[in-house]
Amino acid sequence: MTKLDRYVLRQFIVTWAFSLLAITIIFVAVNLMDNLDDFIDANASVWMVIQYYLFFIPEIIKLMTPVATLLSSLFTTGRMSTYNELTALKSGGVSLFRFMAPMLVFAILISGVSIYFNGWIVPYANKKKVELGRRYFQKDIRFVSKSNIYIQDSKDRILSIGMFDDTRNVAMRVSIQDFDPVDQTMLRVRYDADEMYWNDSTKKWHLVNGSERKFYNTSENLFQFKIFDIGLLNFTPDDIKKKQEKPEEMNYPDLKHFITNQQRAGHDVSRWMVDYYGKIAFPFASVIVVLFGIPFSSIKRRSGLGVEFGIAIGISFLYMIFLQVSQAFGYNGDLHPLLTAWLANMVFFLAGLFVLFKVPK
Repeated sequence: MTKLDRYVLRQFIVTWAFSLLAITIIFVAVNLMDNLDDFIDANASVWMVIQYYLFFIPEIIKLMTPVATLLSSLFTTGRMSTYNELTALKSGGVSLFRFMAPMLVFAILISGVSIYFNGWIVPYANKKKVELGRRYFQKDIRFVSKSNIYIQDSKDRILSIGMFDDTRNVAMRVSIQDFDPVDQTMLRVRYDADEMYWNDSTKKWHLVNGSERKFYNTSENLFQFKIFDIGLLNFTPDDIKKKQEKPEEMNYPDLKHFITNQQRAGHDVSRWMVDYYGKIAFPFASVIVVLFGIPFSSIKRRSGLGVEFGIAIGISFLYMIFLQVSQAFGYNGDLHPLLTAWLANMVFFLAGLFVLFKVPK
């Protein structure tokens, strides 16, 4: 690494860290003012509020990292262009490609770290934040032990659970309906039980105090039981708990497992596949904004840093709007989930290349 690389990289990293810190503080302050009444009504202690926002910060960092990277690339390049440092470098034979190399390498490093951070750290923090919100602040209440849970275990098996006790892994008021694999309008077997419990040793569900009814073309067979081994079901107690989770509360393996179960049940998984691929695609926005921001700011202008900040905010809003619009098409199944997740990156990558090759090198 040359002295020039260290000089450019030092300015870039300092600006990036300051931008990310400033945006995070502003975001937390605005959100705190918005939720202050809820915290006061819940008689929340200062430590509870601090815990809530400690678990909220990773989500903010995830969303704002590309914005901070864009701001850093614009400010670093714009400042060096304003003070004629970039002009001197070009006169000395340093091309724009060579100048942006250390910042691009750092952006790639940020993207690599963000893949892990967004895939495991952020979902864990989101889950803890939601738990705190439900327990202390009555925010987004969706208890795992809620009533009337419906699960499509396979294409021809449906379960309904009156209540699920997640502390004992016991389901109450259970009804299981098996339909004909060929004609799924025909009910063939129905199980009704007071309880269904999970056996950790056998990894199976067992029905307690119920009945099995088998339906034939012109007759019906009834069997009463105390304990009945229902056989293999395609879900566990953790799956019932995860059924109440949102994609942003699941890490990569959990979300993939959730999607597999939904596919087995015959559900449309386009929405979840978009979220799954998006967890990987979004971190690379940091690389793309560097390709976009550095060439844009390399042209010397009389405008100050305020204009650079405005440009960064404008580009960020355009990216997020484009991302949301493409996601809407992906959620509806109009676009392939993989294409949906990467479409915004592809468009802005091409725009960045266009700007890069149009400006003087």
